[in-house]
Amino acid sequence: MQTNNIGFLLTDIIRLMRREYSKSDLCMTPMQARALVYVSRYEGVKQVQLAEMLDIQPITLARLIDQLAEDCLIERCPDPKDRRAYGLYLMEKSTPLLEKIDIEVKRVHEKALQGLSEEQVAALRDALAVMHINLSADSSL
Repeated sequence: MQTNNIGFLLTDIIRLMRREYSKSDLCMTPMQARALVYVSRYEGVKQVQLAEMLDIQPITLARLIDQLAEDCLIERCPDPKDRRAYGLYLMEKSTPLLEKIDIEVKRVHEKALQGLSEEQVAALRDALAVMHINLSADSSL
């Protein structure tokens, strides 16, 4: 299917990349993997902040975090500055899984970028980065 609509293409590419990622043997959903990767990038992040970053409802994230905590991949730790808040931190068991996620992400990216030159990939990355900046200028993320 050909289209000149950038939004449609981006959305469909994301859908297809998620489908390809789902073929992996990681035994976790793409959203669980995203949450784990985000916690690795922003250790100590609060659940509400992470829900905003992932663009999902806090209650949905709470269930997802419960699963990751049950699997001993992350833990909730009390925030020393706010008794009501908990930060999310990686547990040791997450390290090899994050490495496997990275390998899967690279595999999916390589498949998606097949047939493009290094210059085309760099131009695509630069254009997407500018679009991201343009659209997140009013956002705190």
